[in-house]
Amino acid sequence: MYSLVSAPVLGFDLTRLGGGSATAEVMLRGLRLGPGDLSILAERLPHEDLRGPLWVEVESAARRLPSLKKLKEDDPAGALALVERAPIGSVDALLTCLRYDVMAWTWHGTGRDAQQSEPAAAATALLCDAAVASYLREVLDESTRRMLGAGWVSALRKLPSGAPIDLGPHHYALSALLERLRGIRHRDLTRLTASAEDARRNAGGWSPAVHSASWAAYLSDRVRTAAAAQMLLVQAVDTAGIPLADRAGGVWNMLSGAVQALVVRDLLDTATAHRLLAPVVAALGPSWLGEKGVI
Repeated sequence: MYSLVSAPVLGFDLTRLGGGSATAEVMLRGLRLGPGDLSILAERLPHEDLRGPLWVEVESAARRLPSLKKLKEDDPAGALALVERAPIGSVDALLTCLRYDVMAWTWHGTGRDAQQSEPAAAATALLCDAAVASYLREVLDESTRRMLGAGWVSALRKLPSGAPIDLGPHHYALSALLERLRGIRHRDLTRLTASAEDARRNAGGWSPAVHSASWAAYLSDRVRTAAAAQMLLVQAVDTAGIPLADRAGGVWNMLSGAVQALVVRDLLDTATAHRLLAPVVAALGPSWLGEKGVI
């Protein structure tokens, strides 16, 4: 369910979870790790005697996450609240994405013969500890959460700053959109919500356009770039203070589609780019697009 290719789905869940921004930050740092970072992370992985009980708590907490399986037909208000909060994916899906997508470069061999070195496996485990601690923030005991994240926090103090986040050839427009969102004003938020509602009512062609943008990212080897952009969007939406109901009701999908389009803007036909970008331009104006606001 979660993968770097489907990062908008992960982003949709993260933007509705209390620890979503922190999880997005772990993902962003994970996407920038290199071979020289593995030993630093591996050295700070707690012993299994400590991690074992913590992960028992993780398994228990994961079952307490909101789930659509708990919908009650006789409680419309409760059902709506649950739909707004319930993740599409799961802890297992998050861990799979981290191990096999984010850390794909650490695996050697193919299929069942694929293996990681001991430092790579330990570094991946520490990354997973940190991600799950924030992903389950709302349902995980605070002491357990802090213990899970302690090794990662310690490692971050020792890790080099790393390469800048790669936003691809259209990084100026992407950065401008994210900055525009972080500083959004109330009247802009009203227009953003209205534009998302209009886009939801007139959704024809939106799904194929998103698929085209995602396919273009895959073919151009910009999957990690697109995933990083989606994680930055999670944080920008949080900073903007966009209400949860609006995020779940269409604002996230609208913004996420625009971000996906910007990553591969040079590869999209005009109609597809317009379908994904126009609703956001209608709400926030065209200045962040650059090139005189031309879609």
